[in-house]
Amino acid sequence: MLRDATPDDVPLIAAIWNPIVRDTTITFWPTERSHDQIAALIADRQATGHAFLVLEADGIAGFGTYSQFRGGLGYARSQEHTIYLAPDRRGGGLGRTLLRGLEDHARDRGHRILIGGITGSNTGSIAFHRAMGYGEWGRIPAAGWKFGQYHDLVLMGRDLSC
Repeated sequence: MLRDATPDDVPLIAAIWNPIVRDTTITFWPTERSHDQIAALIADRQATGHAFLVLEADGIAGFGTYSQFRGGLGYARSQEHTIYLAPDRRGGGLGRTLLRGLEDHARDRGHRILIGGITGSNTGSIAFHRAMGYGEWGRIPAAGWKFGQYHDLVLMGRDLSC
């Protein structure tokens, strides 16, 4: 079941998100997020009409969110998404449910484009997005820095009007 995230979900979101931040290059974010930071992000996204959803399947299996791709009115209909599943919940179709929920939310609010920024070495996420109908729209070499190395950024997108 997909639903809007609430402040009560913050510890469970942190339990999924922070190990990804701390231990992987899936995100270039350098530091773990505090509960207050996550709560503020949820409130901000929801206040601006963007989604911050949790996926319940025997507990919180994952979460997803989106916001405007770049600043300025010219990008107001182009959104960038983030989805994360708990490691033991990957590969069972839950990511599809979460991403489709974000797409529906964005489409219902008049957004045209949904973009995912993916670490170039994250072949699982690239394959997942490709299977979900996303195309590779760009690759920026050495765009991210983490664990003493540069990492490519792959931009994958989907036109929600199709």
